[in-house]
Amino acid sequence: MTTTMTTPTTTKAGYRLEGTMLEICSCSAPCPCFLGEDPDGNECHGVIAFKLEKGQARGVDVSGLTLMNVAYIPGNALAGGWRSVILIDSAADDAQYEALLDAFGGKLGGPLADLAGLVGEIVAVERVPIVHEAQQVEGRLIAQGRVEAELAPIQSSPDGTTATMHDSAFTTVKGAPAYLGKSRRYRVSMPQHGMSWTHDGQNAIQTAWKMEFEP
Repeated sequence: MTTTMTTPTTTKAGYRLEGTMLEICSCSAPCPCFLGEDPDGNECHGVIAFKLEKGQARGVDVSGLTLMNVAYIPGNALAGGWRSVILIDSAADDAQYEALLDAFGGKLGGPLADLAGLVGEIVAVERVPIVHEAQQVEGRLIAQGRVEAELAPIQSSPDGTTATMHDSAFTTVKGAPAYLGKSRRYRVSMPQHGMSWTHDGQNAIQTAWKMEFEP
């Protein structure tokens, strides 16, 4: 199913979501998009995973779930035109699934509607088992049969401190560090949607993430 994005109709319900945002992509580290710059080669093969440690959307508790946006980005990320496949944790029940789609699809308004506006085309929305075991950009992210990534932090000093970035273009929690890393392994395999790529040793970045909106 291919869906061309239009301005969503906002419903009178809000959301309060917090957790982490993990981005893995084809660019060299650190991610140029986090600095507002164009991606390497003027295109990006990316995965953005939102792990919702706690929160609600439209009154539905969505704590503990993960939503992933697998995207081909043709140029500067903030310019839009993304071609995306949305993957929603199969642990979500029907009410949680619909609430997440409404929130991240922009129907509930607020800053998530601005984020949804960057997507020019939603190719598909799929429910899939997701394993998200990354902390401070170390660990793994798996969407069964579709995405596989193993991540390692970039250490900025001999004591093993992870390199960080602050107050980036995608910062949503003031003062929270964005942890810099690289992918030991990064695979996307969705040929049915025209998305298959391998980019080992490239950018990975993870930061605290929070968005809320009450109309």
